[in-house]
Amino acid sequence: MSSFSRSVDLLHRAMDASTLRYQVSANNLANAEVPNFKRTSISFESELKRAIESERNSKDAFQMITTHEGHIQSEGFQDYHDVEPRRVTDYYTTSKANGNNVDAEQEAMDILKTQLNYQLLTQMQAFEFSQVKIAMQK
Repeated sequence: MSSFSRSVDLLHRAMDASTLRYQVSANNLANAEVPNFKRTSISFESELKRAIESERNSKDAFQMITTHEGHIQSEGFQDYHDVEPRRVTDYYTTSKANGNNVDAEQEAMDILKTQLNYQLLTQMQAFEFSQVKIAMQK
């Protein structure tokens, strides 16, 4: 896979995760006063980073082969294509007397941060395509 297609694919995945993160934060904000509502967040970037690092480390790493499903599985190569954004619900904290754990100000800040992040990702993707356009003109 070329570096261009890999970069565009990673940017596309990050934009999808940002879209989902925006929807989840908006849902949290909309339910900020609902009794016993628990906030949800998105986990994606850390899993993607782990997959990319496993790809890099697996090139020179020792590969353990297992012959039975009961054997200890090695943490070998993980393809970044298999990483999907995951919704994580926080059941452990409560910040209000009604059992709700949504902080409306924090959710509003998360929405703003997500919007800015998405805008940056679109600019990065536009830059990638502008580089291809420049290369094709020469």
